[in-house]
Amino acid sequence: MHESELWITKLFNDYLASSGNAILGIVGSPAAPRPWANFIVMQILVALLMIVFFPLLKRRLSADRPGKLQQTFELVYEFVNGQAEEQVGHAARKYISFFGTIFLFVLSCNLIGLIPAFESPTMNPSVTCGCALATFVYYHLMGLREHGIKYLGHFAGPLWWLAPLMVPIEIVSHLARVLSLTVRLYANMFAGEQVTMVFLQLTYFLFPVIFMGLHVFVGVVQAYIFMLLTMVYVGGAVAHEH
Repeated sequence: MHESELWITKLFNDYLASSGNAILGIVGSPAAPRPWANFIVMQILVALLMIVFFPLLKRRLSADRPGKLQQTFELVYEFVNGQAEEQVGHAARKYISFFGTIFLFVLSCNLIGLIPAFESPTMNPSVTCGCALATFVYYHLMGLREHGIKYLGHFAGPLWWLAPLMVPIEIVSHLARVLSLTVRLYANMFAGEQVTMVFLQLTYFLFPVIFMGLHVFVGVVQAYIFMLLTMVYVGGAVAHEH
């Protein structure tokens, strides 16, 4: 076992190694004695917590006597919806479920590392790249749904004779968005986690609390930026140019 293997990852590798190797086989990777990595297990845990939490929250919704938890998530919804309307327009409600999901998933992944014996999966570029690719696929699909095949005309530019030049530029530009989303989130979370761990090892009085608070701030800001850029990309894809 690798010395940095988390306790929950150890459980996965001890009892679900065959399932992990089956998944590796699907994607063409060779089998491994301990196929589960920390970042994979942690993002699965975050996804499972969200899947369990929100149906439970839905059962406790009340129009007459909303609890503190309901009020908190109503504020989150109003915030996300307000940002979406600014970036996408009045049609933003059609995309609010994806915006909210990507925001809460990235935020949860960023902050779960503050819990002892866990770590943030967004410290790994594979996780941030997966989120970036989800955004990339989503806004292109929404563009195609809104405009049909005419959406591909966006890549050709305003003048047909510029298409041979504009198409490669647009393709590179859209691929650069994936790289930008991936690196920005990964670099900030990795740096924040390392700084926090260094100060936790140096002292246990006051300073770690300060840097843990900074880590929370960075985690929230990065989740917001990721969601905001997603909204910008969706807004650009579904906009009707005049």
